[in-house]
Amino acid sequence: MKRRITWPLFWRIFLLIWIAMATAVMASNLALREMARRERVQLEQRDDLVSLARQAAELEAAGQRRSAHRLLRQAGQRLQLHLFLLEDGDAGDAMGHPRHRQERYPQRPAVIAAPEGYQLLAWPRGGPGGGRGWLDPRWFRSLELGLTFLLITFACWWIARHISRPLRQMETTARAIAEGDTSLRVAAPVANRRDEIGALASAFNAMTARLEALLTRQRQLVRDISHDLRTPLARQRVAIELAADAGQEPALMATILRQNERLEAMTAQLLTLYRVSEKGGAIERQSLRLVDLVEEVLDGAADYAAQRGMACRLSMTDEAREARVLGDRELLYRALDNLLQNALDHTPREGEIHIRAAIENRRLVCEVRDSGPGVPEEALTKLFEPFFRSDQARGGQGWGLGLAIAKDILEAHHGGIEAANAVSGGLVVRLSLPLQSR
Repeated sequence: MKRRITWPLFWRIFLLIWIAMATAVMASNLALREMARRERVQLEQRDDLVSLARQAAELEAAGQRRSAHRLLRQAGQRLQLHLFLLEDGDAGDAMGHPRHRQERYPQRPAVIAAPEGYQLLAWPRGGPGGGRGWLDPRWFRSLELGLTFLLITFACWWIARHISRPLRQMETTARAIAEGDTSLRVAAPVANRRDEIGALASAFNAMTARLEALLTRQRQLVRDISHDLRTPLARQRVAIELAADAGQEPALMATILRQNERLEAMTAQLLTLYRVSEKGGAIERQSLRLVDLVEEVLDGAADYAAQRGMACRLSMTDEAREARVLGDRELLYRALDNLLQNALDHTPREGEIHIRAAIENRRLVCEVRDSGPGVPEEALTKLFEPFFRSDQARGGQGWGLGLAIAKDILEAHHGGIEAANAVSGGLVVRLSLPLQSR
């Protein structure tokens, strides 16, 4: 593969600013020279100055130098101009005149022909106003600085846009990928840039492609293992039941059967996780009341809770009781069952579980609070990751899949879930679902 020629971002910024400054200086100089030339030509054609040059030349030729100087001085004060009468041979040194250098006027003075081989030189006085028809020398410097400022400002804006625009595109793509759409890539115009940003975008795309491949392999592995386990587990269960019926030791058969049931439950959880992650927003939806699912889940867990002396309390506002949501009944039941089972597993005997439902900001909110030991603060954000179990839960009977499955199910329903430690102790898991539009 042919290696692309790259242009480092440092040199791009350096050259762009340098070119902008050079262009500003050249453009301002050209503009000033042209304006000064037009002003000079206009001044050289003024009748009053031509007449003044003739009078001063005649006085100078007649030996009345003081009168000529006085005439030029008075006229210069009236016209706000510096006026000097020179012989033709001295006109070429006009720019070197001390007064001209003191004024720092950027262009050569106007030269007006006079009789007797003389020439009248004229340029504006410094200070506000200048000469009539002429520009104040300070105005030239201000214009030059203004043009330089505008061009450099435009160059800096273009550079900032040139750098920030592709970075914003990469940020938008990264956020979408973080939300689960691993098929997205940074646009080709950005990735094909021949600088550090293009190299970063290409590396980002390669990383995302690798991540997508790993996630695809992970989902494929979960699906294959789940499907492959179902058949041998079902056959094993039948064999265990037959062995128990044949008079094998009941205690041993009961233990084997419980382990078989645990494996079957884990396989079902894995299949649910795969189903939700694959289908995403394509799940079937129907109108249903969440209160019906909550009561059904509580009924299913009543015997288990009674055996351990636990109390499950349900409180619900009238609005929440009648509220309806759109969703897959089986999946939402599984999510609620997982939350309740997680609370039961981590609540000590004689403990209490409280379920509360209410309407908040046009969303149906349901909280499940247990009276267990809670979770370390640093582990709260990891509770919804597959196969994660906090230190307090490592001795439990779960596999770290229940809350992960609940999270995927709720996100597929455009809902959300979060966990926090209750002030009075225990863990509070809060889920929310959008209400059905009427």
